[in-house]
Amino acid sequence: MNLKTSLPTPLAEDTPKAPRKSKSGWIWLLILVAAAVGAYYFWPKGTNTAGSTTSPGATGGKKGRGAGLTPVVATKARRGNIGVYITGLGSVTPINTVTLKSRVDGQLMKVNYTEGELVHEGDALIEIDTRPYQVQLDQAEGQLMRDQALLDNAKVDLKRYEILLQQNAIPEQQLATQKALVAQDEGIVKTDQSQIDSAKLNLVYCHITAPITGRVGLRLVDPGNIVHASDTTGLLVITQVQPISVVFTIGEDKLPEVLKRWHAGQKLPVEVWDRADQNKIGTGTLKTVDNQIDPTTGMIRLRADFPNQDETLFPDQFVNVRLLEQEKQGVTLVTSAAVQRTTSTTYVYVVKPDSSVTVRQVVEGTSEGDDTEIVSGLEPGDVVVMSGVDRLTEGAKVTVQFPGEGGRGRGQGQGNAQGAVTAAPGGGNAQASPDGRKGRGRGRGAEGKGQ
Repeated sequence: MNLKTSLPTPLAEDTPKAPRKSKSGWIWLLILVAAAVGAYYFWPKGTNTAGSTTSPGATGGKKGRGAGLTPVVATKARRGNIGVYITGLGSVTPINTVTLKSRVDGQLMKVNYTEGELVHEGDALIEIDTRPYQVQLDQAEGQLMRDQALLDNAKVDLKRYEILLQQNAIPEQQLATQKALVAQDEGIVKTDQSQIDSAKLNLVYCHITAPITGRVGLRLVDPGNIVHASDTTGLLVITQVQPISVVFTIGEDKLPEVLKRWHAGQKLPVEVWDRADQNKIGTGTLKTVDNQIDPTTGMIRLRADFPNQDETLFPDQFVNVRLLEQEKQGVTLVTSAAVQRTTSTTYVYVVKPDSSVTVRQVVEGTSEGDDTEIVSGLEPGDVVVMSGVDRLTEGAKVTVQFPGEGGRGRGQGQGNAQGAVTAAPGGGNAQASPDGRKGRGRGRGAEGKGQ
């Protein structure tokens, strides 16, 4: 009997099991790591008064200079002059426009101008075939020579008859008849001379010249075509562009003041602005006023002349017109952006010497361009806030920057290992380098150095 087989077989539950690794520990470890990363990136960081961020660890350094101050852009009220303008709509109208037509019939032989060029009075522009009219001139001159000879002969006979009549050699009736014949020949000669003059005039009409100084438009007839004096379409159009005028309208209630100054001999300045009313394109003077008011609109037309040396005004161009009615001198002016309005009041934020602001009600006057007249409420030299008023309250402390000053300065900041700094007094967000030693501000903020 085998000894191994005789031993009892151990039961399965008595067999020792190998130890199993726990998975729950790894899961909790991953959860903790994810929570730490999320807390680092999403945990709210501290915010200073200028809106820049700081990390929680950046609390042990010095505070940035200007903390608690609101950055604003300000301007100073000043004393100056401002004009009172009457505005209207107008169109550029040439003083003279000429459509050239042919006065004779014939073939268009030559064009001596370039489309769009500036021509001067008397310049040769178009030539029409002169040969038919030269023939007519030669014929009229020949007829004149013939009739002039007949007249001379009739005058010789008249003198002879006068002598014979004194000798009673001829009847008186014959002398009278000869006088009538001389007068008849004189009329024929005069008619021949007029035919010559007409032929010469037609030759002049064959050479068309510029009647005015102006700019030539597009050619309407090409060389080689037959033109007629009866054609309704012209050969070309010349428009005077220097000087040029603008016809515009104003309301009848504005007319008395204009007429008062105009009849007094004053030259009323007129400004012309482009269609968008953004750019001034010409300055001239009032030339004349129409003789009646349009009863349907209550408007009256005026004409102003402009030198237009740079040709910025183009015929039939739509423009906005400003007629200077008067000029106020020595008034208090402020940039229009500094004036704030509600439904009932008009006010400004005034910066006091202690860098705090106060609300002050003002009374507006004339506004022109970017300037507004302040009738009461401000004095020249007062500093008023122009930008950043939405963050202000009564008594708020501000840091002031004036337009045109350098938008970059230097300020103090603090940082940590993650590179957070406080904002410089200029405002804007600030960032630091990873070593926490230097930060840079964006926007109006200045460069800041971390501690």
